Amino acid sequence: MKQLALKIDVDTYRGTREGVPRLVETLQRHHAQATFFFTLGPDHMGRAIKRVFRPGYLSKVSRMSVVEHYGIKTLLYGTLLPAPDIGRKCADIMRSVRDAGFETGVHCYDHIRWQDHVADKDEAWTRRELQLAVDRYTEIFGEKPHAHAAAGWQTNRHALRMMQHLGLSYSSDTRGTQPCIPTWNAEIVNCPQLPTTLPTLDELINRDGITLDNIAQHVLRMTEAEQPYGHVFTLHAELEGGKWMPVFEQLLAGWQAQGYELVSLRQYLAGLNVAALPRKEISLREIEGRIGKLAVA
Repeated sequence: MKQLALKIDVDTYRGTREGVPRLVETLQRHHAQATFFFTLGPDHMGRAIKRVFRPGYLSKVSRMSVVEHYGIKTLLYGTLLPAPDIGRKCADIMRSVRDAGFETGVHCYDHIRWQDHVADKDEAWTRRELQLAVDRYTEIFGEKPHAHAAAGWQTNRHALRMMQHLGLSYSSDTRGTQPCIPTWNAEIVNCPQLPTTLPTLDELINRDGITLDNIAQHVLRMTEAEQPYGHVFTLHAELEGGKWMPVFEQLLAGWQAQGYELVSLRQYLAGLNVAALPRKEISLREIEGRIGKLAVA
């Protein structure tokens, strides 16, 4: 059966508290699997205001209502409001995802700090940030993580090396067209990379005539033709777990009508011949609809 893996990035306190339970219920109702990647430390989303000076940021914000999706309080966390510790306050919700039969993994410790800074940081900084996330995940779940998905598809050579040193089963830190064994400046990293292969909804909305009324159909046209490695779709607890839930339900029904089995990344990996995966060099490139450069395999 064709497979489409669902990767859920959980970036914020609100997304964890409100979006995650809604997504669990929806996935269960559609008999679909997915992998939830959690932000485990403080919600400093208010500090994203610094991005206003980046080229393209205002145009992206104008395409979607940030306040509607994230809420005023989230946009003030870490600035005018104290940052809630997501892992401390939402540990029960995270464990309930696992107890409901869904795969869980590490997204990051501090989303803003990782996404905005990791590309230029050294080994010590990178190791410290990853260790904070691994330790908090272990504290919450009682076992070490086996999967990682980088916040904002941002990474560096040291982070990729740590995926191997941590003994992870896989990581999903990049954009790309197919699973691979990543390399960085020709250095092989012995940890399978499962890139996001499809555009995200926030990259598409209000561009080229795409609206909430037709965005599901647009994405479904991309998945009509069968691909050798299937697809990986990234969604966000704050968006598809919130106001865009009706669109997500259209996608779930549409993909199943196309004959896809909706799986977790762990199930997706199990269907691959890892020994035969190609090696692909990781580079930093721009992706249409997103700000700045992302890690691309």
